[in-house]
Amino acid sequence: MRLGVLDVGSNTVHLLVVDAHPGARPLPAHSHKAELRLAELLDGDGAIGPDGVDRLIGTLDDALQAAEDKGCEDVLPFATSAVREAANADDVLSRVKEVTGIDLQVLTGDEEARLTFLAARRWFGWSAGKLLVLDIGGGSLEIACGIDEDPDIAVSLPLGAGRLTAGMLPGDPPDPEDVRGLRRHVRAQIARTVGEFNRFGRPDHVVATSKTFKQLARIAGAARSAEGQYTQRELSRRSLEEWVPKLAAMTAAQRATLPGVSEGRAGQLLAGALVAEGAMDLFGVDELEICPWALREGVILRRLDHLPTL
Repeated sequence: MRLGVLDVGSNTVHLLVVDAHPGARPLPAHSHKAELRLAELLDGDGAIGPDGVDRLIGTLDDALQAAEDKGCEDVLPFATSAVREAANADDVLSRVKEVTGIDLQVLTGDEEARLTFLAARRWFGWSAGKLLVLDIGGGSLEIACGIDEDPDIAVSLPLGAGRLTAGMLPGDPPDPEDVRGLRRHVRAQIARTVGEFNRFGRPDHVVATSKTFKQLARIAGAARSAEGQYTQRELSRRSLEEWVPKLAAMTAAQRATLPGVSEGRAGQLLAGALVAEGAMDLFGVDELEICPWALREGVILRRLDHLPTL
């Protein structure tokens, strides 16, 4: 069957169309995305204003049309931290359903972490042993670890690259004191969780998902996306530590000239790098591998798991 998964994130609204059936690897057929930057449309009270809601509805209408054009039998719509934490989330969801007919399911942070972990587990298989999975989104950082398909422990922290940039790095380039303040904040938040994870022992393999990690790996020398998703890509802590001060000294426009860095994500790349560096350091990770699959694939895989086999 042809499925569409519609991901309303803090940065983008992304429709991924796949051909899939139970027991088989989902094959990507089409990708449609729009940069909405929902997290930046919040007002002073933390609510998504009327203009933001209208833009969200228009973007969702476009995505639904793309899903119809590509022959999707079903669309799985979900939203993450930007909608989850909006002060008027219930009103936004009601308005979206009223106008578009989309029953947007809001994932909890724990669900995000667990579904992303499922995708990584299916990608790397059982031979990877105990996995530690890191995912930096626009609004939150997800961390999960375990030996099975459902992790032993999963947490979501308010350390998304977009959120931190908007709230703590106003300058372009940022003020060095702001960078230091953000670094302290990030590490204090992550450090609170490290002991909980250490109770389950060291992982056999550490992997990372998300656009932020992919871009950081690319500027550190990993293969281009054009070389295919089966090309192994890694990111070392040493390389990241070398790049953080360079990114801090750059403007967003200068970061956008780096290999693999999009103009829309360049502004928040430094915050993402500080989160990645902090997580790798505090969890004692010298090197991690980039996983091509993430939350959207996890949502699809979970849906396929509940379909009857022929």
